[in-house]
Parts: sequence; C-alpha cells; structure tokens
Amino acid sequence: MTAFTQGPTDPTVQPVPASVVERVDAADTTLQNPQRAVIALGSNLGNRLENLQGAVDALEDTPGVRVKAVSPVYETEPWGVDPGSQPSYFNAVVVLKTTLPPSSLLERAHAVEEAFHRVRDERWGPRTLDVDIVAYASVVSDDPQLTLPHPRAHERAFVLAPWHDVDPEAQLPGRGPVADLLGALGREGVAPRADLELRLPE
Repeated sequence: MTAFTQGPTDPTVQPVPASVVERVDAADTTLQNPQRAVIALGSNLGNRLENLQGAVDALEDTPGVRVKAVSPVYETEPWGVDPGSQPSYFNAVVVLKTTLPPSSLLERAHAVEEAFHRVRDERWGPRTLDVDIVAYASVVSDDPQLTLPHPRAHERAFVLAPWHDVDPEAQLPGRGPVADLLGALGREGVAPRADLELRLPE
C-alpha cells in the first residue's frame, strides 16, 4: 500500500506505457550504460515506514530506474534542531541502477517528495518524506542545482550507516571509503530498527 493521492496533477501515479516498460527492461538486461546511484530517504511525519516504502516503490516504478538494494531502517535524531523539538526520523538508503541523467533523477526525487506532500518552507524542518541523491556513479559536480556527491553526506551517520549496510565496500566520490567516514563519525543518535523492514520491489 502506498500513500499516494490519486489525481491528474500527481506525477507519480500515471501509468507507465507497456512499450516504455519493455524498453526499460531491455536497457536493464543489456546494460546499456546504466549508472549506479545512491538515494537517501528520511521521514519524521505521518506513517514514517509507509512513507519510506512508498518512496522505494515510486523509484522502482520510474522508467529508466531499477532498485537493486534497500538498506535496513534506522531511527535517528533530527539534524540541526534542538533535541526533542521534532519527532525522530526513520532513515534508509536505496541503491539503484539508472539510465536517467542526474538532472532527471533529481526531478523524479522531487516529484516523489511532492506526492507525499513535502513542503519546503523551513530548513531542517520536519517532513513527510525526504529523497536525496547522495551519489551518482563517480560524478563530482558543484552544480548548485545538484551538487554531487551530496555535500553533507560525509558528515551524516544516518546516511553512511545504512549505506554501509547495503554496500560495505562503498566509496563516497572525493571522500573515500564509507566505512572509514562512518568510523570517524561514530553512530551516536543513529539506532538500527531490526523490527522494521522495507521490501525490495519485486
């Protein structure tokens, strides 16, 4: 079950034509230059687990995207705000293969957020869903629209811990091994939730 609201203006619920699905599947099986991307998910409003699962499903439903791995769920303290001033977050990381360029993947990430009524009116504010591109292949870019890798990923244990779980050998472009970055940061305020699980789309 996803939390999408049906409507003609919702960019995430339009059915994907069979011809497009066939082309995406062909691209996936023949590996026509798909790139590996890492997406961080977070939610601290509403049904947090359902929000994260809805984001995973929406990414998988995107033409040109195949979800390859979904991390365990972590419960984390909100970043950049006073303790106790917001609900805690559920966080996870998704690894995917995509034939979309970074700009198109960013548009899709924003569309998924908007489908869950994400409002960008307060920095560090609570949100139903946060979908961030952490890394895209080995791309390093200071484009203000999409800085790659994510400029603060190396200092966020709530990104590094779940990423390390799904890919212990992962490298953050320009920063080095995720394992080393996580070791330097520690895991304070980042707690694994073994009782919760996100499903990998079938």
